Amino acid sequence: MNKIKDRVTLSILAGGVGTLFMMTIDEISSRLGISKRSYRTTAAGVWLASRRQVESWPGQLLGTIMNIGLSMVGAFGLISLLTKHGRDKIVLKGLFFGTSFGALINAVLSGLVSNKVKPKDAASNLSYLLSNAVFGVTAAIVASKMGHDSLFDAQPHNDWVKPTEKTTEELKLHPPIAAK
Repeated sequence: MNKIKDRVTLSILAGGVGTLFMMTIDEISSRLGISKRSYRTTAAGVWLASRRQVESWPGQLLGTIMNIGLSMVGAFGLISLLTKHGRDKIVLKGLFFGTSFGALINAVLSGLVSNKVKPKDAASNLSYLLSNAVFGVTAAIVASKMGHDSLFDAQPHNDWVKPTEKTTEELKLHPPIAAK
């Protein structure tokens, strides 16, 4: 299988797959009544003036497109993190990025005066947090599996001090020889 060597293309793929999983969790949460408003409804509320427009199918489509686009931008940040700091502990790094990026986006969206449909209840916001965590983990796994190894071979910024221990990726490539 050909692996992706371009960070932007990898961001589009990882962000798209991550968004698919995020929106699935969000849809389940909305249908179960845990979340009062879906992510796409909240995203559409930023751009549309009335709740009726937001709830219409063009409003929902707009919210979905904005959600996908923002997730792909976020995936670019995630891939930058992974290419600078490695692919070891990928689930933890994805979880960290997904929850942090999601919290930042939710804070910005909630702070906009124009957003008439922002969620104010804890259950909806916790649902968004879970959705963002799933996005981060999924996008990180996709990026690490689909990205070419050359993307993750960045030279360290502090290479004047030689490491005393091998990284987990180096250990996977060259396991230590057991003493006899």
